[in-house]
Amino acid sequence: MRLSPEEEAMLAGELGSARKWAVEHQLQVGRMFDAADMVPVSQAHMMADPESLGEAGVALFERFADLPERDRRVSIPMITDPRGVDLTFYDPLGQTEEMAELERRFIAACTSLGILLTDTCINYQTIMPPVLGEHVAYGDTGVVIYCNSVCGARSNFEGGPSALAAGLTGRTPRYGLHLDKHRRATRRFTVRQQPKGLTDWGVLGAVIGRKAGSYWAIPVIEGIEAVPTSDEIKHFGAAMASYGSTPLFHIVGITPECHLLEDVGGDLLHAEEVTPADIDALRRPFGAKGEKVDVVVFAAPQLSLVEMQQVAGLCKGKSIHDGTSLLVCTSPGVYADARRMGLNEAIESFGGKVLQGTCFYQQYAREIGEANGWKRLLSNSAKIVNILGGYGYAPALASMEECIASAIKGEIV
Repeated sequence: MRLSPEEEAMLAGELGSARKWAVEHQLQVGRMFDAADMVPVSQAHMMADPESLGEAGVALFERFADLPERDRRVSIPMITDPRGVDLTFYDPLGQTEEMAELERRFIAACTSLGILLTDTCINYQTIMPPVLGEHVAYGDTGVVIYCNSVCGARSNFEGGPSALAAGLTGRTPRYGLHLDKHRRATRRFTVRQQPKGLTDWGVLGAVIGRKAGSYWAIPVIEGIEAVPTSDEIKHFGAAMASYGSTPLFHIVGITPECHLLEDVGGDLLHAEEVTPADIDALRRPFGAKGEKVDVVVFAAPQLSLVEMQQVAGLCKGKSIHDGTSLLVCTSPGVYADARRMGLNEAIESFGGKVLQGTCFYQQYAREIGEANGWKRLLSNSAKIVNILGGYGYAPALASMEECIASAIKGEIV
């Protein structure tokens, strides 16, 4: 890989041991993917919940936090994905003091490094959304696919150490989605059945992700008749990334790099139809009417302010079944706004709990389930039901309205 004089200085340790570590890490990643050089990035977003980090990961951050300030501070704006523990509400969930202490240590280390603890996977809706052509280093799958596809920015899926390295150096290896050639469509899908609402969009994204099935497969979708809302396309992308490891999609006439099919080479590809049978097949494994519901979860992605208003409206004046729990996960910024507007109060008067800065599957979901005796989980997120089967749950999928109605009745309606 070609290195600039500044990068050579980092590698030699002239700009401190943290940046030396970062460039060494980036060289290994870059060589793995045949990167010719580095590309400057304007911001970084890091997945680093304590369940993933463990003691070793936190110790790495603490090692850097002990360095002199000029050596340890990140060089570009750097923000964080959801945390694993809401420190204002963890014991009632069955999370331990050890989990909370690991979180506190990590927060202290990040603060020392100059990392902004935004604790969100919806930064594109709340904090510094990137613009067309902007090179960034993002971690969360939903963040990456939204920012690549909807904003037209450029990022690969950056693992936690790679995101930290980008924050320290202000660059990342130039491979994958940073290159024009990898942003061209490789699969073409035609949609006949129009999605309606968040869950439909999530299911459609899951079907396309499963069909594409590769990080290097870039779908282009035609046949969408109405422009989706930010929340609808958020669920669409998050599910596609979850089911297919997909980092980028194009929708003809909607996403910024694909005004026409030929803009991304889609006119040269065979069209594959997404059928009603495909949609039904994806929904079929997830729960059935009349089954008991232990917990209803709204998360993955975190809820926007608009979604918080929708959930609050469905909860207002009603009460949850005494055998069912409700958890709503949102960002700290949205949480504060929702509290000011009375939305949190409506949800909690219903019997639910609003968690700030966390996302359910990243906060020791298995341990929480075991502590509370939760098995049947209901959500409107195609992404979360895809993940949680691996954490010991029997997940079910329904619309937001059906989720709240089920929480009231205590069974799937």
